[in-house]
Amino acid sequence: MNLHEIVSQLIIDTKGEGAGLFSAPAPGSSIALFYPELLLCATIVLMLLVRVFDAKQRVNAFYIALAGALAALVMARPWDLLATEPVIERVEIFTGLLVFDGLTVFMRSVLALFVVLFLVMTRLTGLPDREDGPDIYSLVFGATLGMMLMASANHLLTVFLAVEMASVPSYVLAGMLKGRKVGSEAALKYSVYGAGAAGVMLYGISLVAGMLNTVHLPTIAHQLVERWPTFAGEEIMALALGGLMIAVGLAFKLSAVPFHFWCPDVFEGASSEVNAFLSVASKAGALALLIRVALGFGTLAPATEMATVADAREASSSAAVVVAADEVSQVRFVAEVVEESAEEPLVIGDGLGPVRGFIAKLVAFFAVVTCTFGNFAAYGQRNIKRLLAYSTIAHAGYMMMAVPPIMALAELDPVGARAAVGSLAIYIFVYLFMNLGAFAVVAFLRNSMRSEEIDHYGGLIRKAPVLTVCFALMLFSLIGLPPLAGFIGKLAIFASLTEAYRETGQTYLVVLLVAGGINTAISLVYYMRVVKVMTIDGEPESRLPFQVGLLPVAYTVLLTIPVVGTIVSWDKVNQLALAAAANLLG
Repeated sequence: MNLHEIVSQLIIDTKGEGAGLFSAPAPGSSIALFYPELLLCATIVLMLLVRVFDAKQRVNAFYIALAGALAALVMARPWDLLATEPVIERVEIFTGLLVFDGLTVFMRSVLALFVVLFLVMTRLTGLPDREDGPDIYSLVFGATLGMMLMASANHLLTVFLAVEMASVPSYVLAGMLKGRKVGSEAALKYSVYGAGAAGVMLYGISLVAGMLNTVHLPTIAHQLVERWPTFAGEEIMALALGGLMIAVGLAFKLSAVPFHFWCPDVFEGASSEVNAFLSVASKAGALALLIRVALGFGTLAPATEMATVADAREASSSAAVVVAADEVSQVRFVAEVVEESAEEPLVIGDGLGPVRGFIAKLVAFFAVVTCTFGNFAAYGQRNIKRLLAYSTIAHAGYMMMAVPPIMALAELDPVGARAAVGSLAIYIFVYLFMNLGAFAVVAFLRNSMRSEEIDHYGGLIRKAPVLTVCFALMLFSLIGLPPLAGFIGKLAIFASLTEAYRETGQTYLVVLLVAGGINTAISLVYYMRVVKVMTIDGEPESRLPFQVGLLPVAYTVLLTIPVVGTIVSWDKVNQLALAAAANLLG
């Protein structure tokens, strides 16, 4: 191909058939399906221009950021998930680097909604101030952009770039409180750990690429199907090592044990606002990416149109067959011809069982160790931010428990596997409100009391009854007490584990289920200790008089409503979750 043909093909793939370089993108083109991310980029540019032209005294960066986040939320089109008829089709965009499907729409919507609520919280707490607003909000939007890319990554290099795009701004945000030694120390620890995890992850990607000659996730699965029977033991070990090294990078983002060491120190040193961002948005993006990578290695892409048998007969079983998918030529690897009719699609037998088993047991191990360590480590904490940091670690473990049933049911029961993905989507959705609400209360009390020690919350019910009740409901939901949102999230994941065990009989699924139940009981103690201090203990003599404003209380009540009312709107929440998983498995 000459340069003109290459550029023409690139324009067609990016803007759609019939669209020129300077014309509007066609509906369904890569750019048209990338509008939320483009709006985040445009908002970052606008806020940086405010800084460059020193217009921050005339233009408040908060309003630019809020407008950009609301626009991204609208362009994410969350209502498509609630449509009675499926309107979201799986489409690979930008030559297969990203994928657009129900999970992409769901995660974009959740992240954009979170950023809107987060921005309102920062406005109420006063961090950042008008001087630092353009810088801090630019970092927040940059990290959110990376998290959205994590949720739609379809290529291991995109995975790495998205993780780094989300991580690097987060390192800076951790040290945004100028002049605080503990904040600078937290940012340094975070960046050092992150750099190490990134290096290990990139080396793992290079191992996988060297073994399979591709880093495109759907093609990886097809290569594994075709070449697994021919792999020698050393080659399987190299692939397993590559997978483990990629898992290290994901575990760092999830603060999974033993890659959690940065989390408590960063949460203690950073502001509560940054902690809320890291605990919710970062976890959501990392969990979506974990699903992408696990399914990319362990299942065949559901919406990929396979070549016909006649096409396959013209090529060898190891040849690359170009097939049309949504009017874009994609390269797919096909295995042996097993059909006789030239008109029937080629059916590939499942050779990914060992891969799925490896992924499921690896994630199960991480999940049990992570939630157990997080809950036990939270017991002795006296600082509320450190306690919530270990709570975040524990909840990462609970959410990872949804992955083993997904992998266990992927071939046997795709409907059950999609339900398991939906259970994770439900947990992410409710976790947004209960964890953001908890950190918002901590930030509001910090501004009023000038303290983040749990003992200083003594008798809080008598000074701020509404705020205390809302905070207690957030903590009860984090425990998983019925009928609150956290209970619904955990119940959905435990139900998927039960279904997976019933279908497969795998013992490790029962171990996961029992570990989840025991850890839920363990967490009851340290959450209830905070509630006991706020409601039963007396007021500490060293605490100065304080008052929480009406707007912070109203904001907290707003976040509490979904925590309490999710069970009432269960049908809609379940519909959202199932729509998020609809395109993931055949």
